[in-house]
Amino acid sequence: MSAGRILVVDDEPQIRRVMRTTLVANGYEVDDARTAEEALEKLRTGRYDALLLDVNLGDANGIELCRTIRRERPNLEPSILMLTVRNTEKDKVQALDAGADDYITKPFSTPELLARIRAALRRMPAGATAAPESITLGGTVVDFAAREVTSRGIKTRLTVKELDLLAYMAGHANRTLTHRELLQAVWGPEYGDEQEYLRVFVNRLRKKMEAEPGKPKFLLTEPWVGYRLILPR
Repeated sequence: MSAGRILVVDDEPQIRRVMRTTLVANGYEVDDARTAEEALEKLRTGRYDALLLDVNLGDANGIELCRTIRRERPNLEPSILMLTVRNTEKDKVQALDAGADDYITKPFSTPELLARIRAALRRMPAGATAAPESITLGGTVVDFAAREVTSRGIKTRLTVKELDLLAYMAGHANRTLTHRELLQAVWGPEYGDEQEYLRVFVNRLRKKMEAEPGKPKFLLTEPWVGYRLILPR
């Protein structure tokens, strides 16, 4: 059984060959694309569980491609992992804010790459969150089964990681959840210190759920500790 289907997007032939060899040896089905245009075409005709997307492509910026995929093809399921030589918090936040699920800095080892892919494809076990089928937050309805947020009559899709994060918080509503607890519940036990991930994903959720994302009423920050989802009783 395949461990998952992955699309590698990189303009360097040698990198694509190495990635293909490594991933196939670990049970993944692999396809690749040299350009952003080729990647978009493959996404139109094929289904992938994850994209490994280089930030610097010959015909486009990988971050812009990530943003395009999330904006124009919201029903696509793949997790997106950005690959880059840059390692500042600003670069990470930029990639995550564009819609990436994770961020890998070059050079990286094979075990690290495989661990990151497993984390991206990881889903919480059914029933682990005890989340309701839907929640209502003021004028916003979140339908977990449909993976949709309806706010002011406008429907917006949730990415897989957005869904998992919000479902976990809904299953533990009205209590403060620490950064480490959220990271390990949603991304996996190898995570715990990547607080910028949570800042970006919480902001993404607020834009979809809150009437005034800059003044949230439901998805609250607990300074220096974590976050809390307020559900009306």
